Amino acid sequence: MNMSDNESLIYSDGYDYGSGCDEDTNTDFPNKHMVMLVLYYVLFCLGLLGNSTVLWVLLRHIKVKTMTDVCLLNLALSDLLLTVSLPLWAYSSQNLVSCKLITGVYQLGFYSGTLFVTLMSVDRYLAIVHAVAAIQARTLRYGITASVITWVISVIMATPQVIFATLDIDEDGTPCHPIYPEDSKDFWKMRRNFSENTVGLFVCLPIIVFCYVKILVVLSKCRNSKKNRAVKLIFTIVCVFVVCWVPYNVLVFLQSLEQLRVLNNCHVSNAIDSAMSFAEIIALSHCCINPVVYAFVGEKFRKSLARVLSKYSSLSYLTRSALSEGDTTEKETSHTPVRSDY
Repeated sequence: MNMSDNESLIYSDGYDYGSGCDEDTNTDFPNKHMVMLVLYYVLFCLGLLGNSTVLWVLLRHIKVKTMTDVCLLNLALSDLLLTVSLPLWAYSSQNLVSCKLITGVYQLGFYSGTLFVTLMSVDRYLAIVHAVAAIQARTLRYGITASVITWVISVIMATPQVIFATLDIDEDGTPCHPIYPEDSKDFWKMRRNFSENTVGLFVCLPIIVFCYVKILVVLSKCRNSKKNRAVKLIFTIVCVFVVCWVPYNVLVFLQSLEQLRVLNNCHVSNAIDSAMSFAEIIALSHCCINPVVYAFVGEKFRKSLARVLSKYSSLSYLTRSALSEGDTTEKETSHTPVRSDY
């Protein structure tokens, strides 16, 4: 993968945002891009393993029957799209078709992943806070409808980047990046920044926080031996989302301020450029963490995975213990609002 000094796998658009700073003032450490390349491939391996396992277990051994299953299936599919796109960037410079295809796959996974995490938060909110009233709203039919709408929104938001994706190696060493029309360049760059900030920072994050705060209020009134575990899980979900996506979105917002010339400082510009690469890595790691947070810690999924392992491995003793523990947990929580389909 050819990576220039200012290249950013996610965010590069072939244009200089900054204040005319000399690139020599950039304080990137030596071999930075080799380290970044290794990290991208590590994320690819982990994301591929985790999300493929989730899809396999859901489709072959659980079957998709509820809105929760639909959300988890689509989140895994979205994360898998994002994961698969990472190593393919190494070949995006071969022709324009592959450039646009890789850009589309990445952008689609980028937007849909955050939206499906938000949809799962709303589903969990309905399941716990409005357990009785939301029974009719959490059916398989509504889950499919919500998922289709989510994918349509993601396609609409990803389309401009695909349209403008162009091969132009001579610009800055980045083989595949968007080149906007000169007369509307600022509009399209601001539109992209605004779209990313709207999805990740201004809409989805408040919804996620609202849903889980309401869930915590309900759980605080519940007498159940598993309440503390549920509270810790909720805290983990919110913290993981904040840690992964807020730094990236804050830097995107600062890039917008640079474009508007609100920020016009050489050192600040270089600091933003240097931090963006690492923020992207942290953001992309979310697609590897999602299977662990949303699937592997859930009783239903763990029991199904244990059954699969008991068939395809010699760990029969361990899997029987896991199943036994899962059965006990289910009995303890089957009549409380703490239990969920995850």
